[in-house]
Amino acid sequence: MRLTRRETLSGLGIAGAAASNPAAAAAGSARGQFTPDWPSLTAGYRTPDWFRDAKFGIWAHWSAQCVPEEGDWYAREMYRQGSNAYKAHLAKYGHPTEFGFMEIDNLWKAENWNPERLVDLYTRAGAKYFVALANHHDNFDAFDSTYHSWNSTRVGPKRDIVGIWARAARARGLRFGVSNHSAHAWHWFQTAYGYDPEGPLRGRRYDASRLTKADGKGKWWEGLDPQELYAGRTMALPDGVPSMVEANAIGERTNLIWDESVPRANPAFARKWFLRCRDLIDKYRPDLLYFDNSGLPLEHYGLEIAAHFYNASPSWNDGRMEAVINAKRMPAELRMGLVEDVERGGKGSIETYPWQTDTCIGNWHYDRKLYANNGYKTAATVIHTLCDVISKNGNLLLSVPVRGDGTIDDKEERIVEQIADWMGRYGSAIYGTRPWRIHGEGPTRPNSGMFGEGGPHSPYTARDIRYARKGQDVHAFVLGWPADDIARLTLWGSGNPVGRGALARVAVPGAPVPLDIRRTADALEVRLPPGLRNDIGIPLILSGSGLTEGSPADS
Repeated sequence: MRLTRRETLSGLGIAGAAASNPAAAAAGSARGQFTPDWPSLTAGYRTPDWFRDAKFGIWAHWSAQCVPEEGDWYAREMYRQGSNAYKAHLAKYGHPTEFGFMEIDNLWKAENWNPERLVDLYTRAGAKYFVALANHHDNFDAFDSTYHSWNSTRVGPKRDIVGIWARAARARGLRFGVSNHSAHAWHWFQTAYGYDPEGPLRGRRYDASRLTKADGKGKWWEGLDPQELYAGRTMALPDGVPSMVEANAIGERTNLIWDESVPRANPAFARKWFLRCRDLIDKYRPDLLYFDNSGLPLEHYGLEIAAHFYNASPSWNDGRMEAVINAKRMPAELRMGLVEDVERGGKGSIETYPWQTDTCIGNWHYDRKLYANNGYKTAATVIHTLCDVISKNGNLLLSVPVRGDGTIDDKEERIVEQIADWMGRYGSAIYGTRPWRIHGEGPTRPNSGMFGEGGPHSPYTARDIRYARKGQDVHAFVLGWPADDIARLTLWGSGNPVGRGALARVAVPGAPVPLDIRRTADALEVRLPPGLRNDIGIPLILSGSGLTEGSPADS
């Protein structure tokens, strides 16, 4: 159902007079061509060229959950008796009845954080945009939040993390984005209201169930309300379910963990989420807004934010609409209204509309076990994923996990430097490309869809080629190095209609001398310079006439 402008403003808690008063309405949302409904978003939006040309971004998925170095979803899992996070928390910090996640927020000090150095590294690695995590499902804002007291200027680092990242990124010419995951906090964090179902403290409620603002008197969190952080108890227990532990297990089995609706037991959470998100947009004026949601979050509130962001963007960019919104699991009929994101996965073929995959070298939040067990993605895996994604009209957003103190470890540093070395030589073949007639060839078929990626090591070989076009040239990315130094492109065999056109020259990016080639009915054979041999592979620039005719039109 499409909500009217009056209904949406009323739902946001804005005075009814605002609906008929343009000045008051502007205070609620930027005015412009977009209205908060899907017909408006899908009809009026076009992905900006900066994003389509950038191809590669790096993300700092960094919050207090990195402090324990136990990996993803620590703030939720530490309240689930028997989980790895629960066991680690018990051993290191004590029982969650006495030492809850709010205490971890205060332990996040970012004492060794050097954002300029990190963004310099990411720029060398070829990133054209940088994304900072603004909040996670743990409901803590890593920015100077006007509407949420639990934020990084008051607790933990005592700094505006997002604002500092933004200045560092923009000073280096990168586009800047923010990721907002907090719309899930109302159900994701309900484990904090549970208790141990067995053992010596069974039945004793965890800290979220007991603490109020009054309990903070004389403590480090004096003046703060733990219920604001933990989002309040919002899930009614089903009949016959004795505790929130069991209730959340049921929620995960039935996919309620990804509920995108307004919590009926706590609608104030959604209204406040809107104010926090609008504050984030207006303060930092991002180029990209990433939602960790299936579609836009929280019903009409998400639509209001999307319209506000799209309408505000031209006022920051000399009249150009430069905004990008990422959301997941988008139905085909809505994908033209934003940029669909595929978490840790990909697509099986060329997509009509630009899209993005996001993945991580390790786990989203820093995990020392991956470091110890060499569990990180290799540079070759990252570059091969990038080549596969751009061949299908996508971008790659790569997270490099940051420790609680603000540093990355030595193994991550080496991986990023290896990416930088390859991108420094061949990144020009990546940027500004568009899909060709077909995305690739070779025996390896990567999985597609959410969470479809493989392990840390690349499955591709020199027989796998990915294609893109740039101007009148075709770029062929050889995903490995052939043992005999000869790349074989079967789509360019003289008898294959896919590689039609008059091929005149094959070269390596930046090299003035063309490569030796032999074209047979079966393949185009390209002799690669042995001096350029590397473990990742090499792009080839195919030039001539008519090589790109019949490629998909830009959408």
